[in-house]
Amino acid sequence: MENNNKSSSHAVFNIKLHIVFVTKYRRKTLTPELLEYLKTAFTETLEAWRCKLIEFGGEADHIHLLVDIHPALDISILINNLKTASARKTRNRFEAHLAQFYYKPLFWHRAYFVGSVGGATLETVRAYVDAQGTMEHASKSEAKKLKSKPPALACE
Repeated sequence: MENNNKSSSHAVFNIKLHIVFVTKYRRKTLTPELLEYLKTAFTETLEAWRCKLIEFGGEADHIHLLVDIHPALDISILINNLKTASARKTRNRFEAHLAQFYYKPLFWHRAYFVGSVGGATLETVRAYVDAQGTMEHASKSEAKKLKSKPPALACE
């Protein structure tokens, strides 16, 4: 299993979010060209926030982002900034196209979905936390230590 942990002066972290934005009134405004432009806009905006766009996809009325974030961020502020910046850039670039769908400067619905994504399932983490301080955990930890020690050389 590959280690994707990052570190700062006081923290080791690996925080990934799945984010979904829906167009206002769920109108089918997102063309392939517009989706490609949004991918670039989100990549640039996230880099300015010390984040990274891992995956991007979407359909005519919504988009999905998989994002690697820094722990010092306020998620709701990041989401608001992503929506605001992408909407402004998109409305400027695709003004004629979007005018067919919205007579006001609208783009994203105000609601969104965000969920944390990790390498371990909730059940795995729950079991690990529950096992802390138990004899079973102590014996497994001791067994791991013994496995990681180099074998002693036998003297003949």
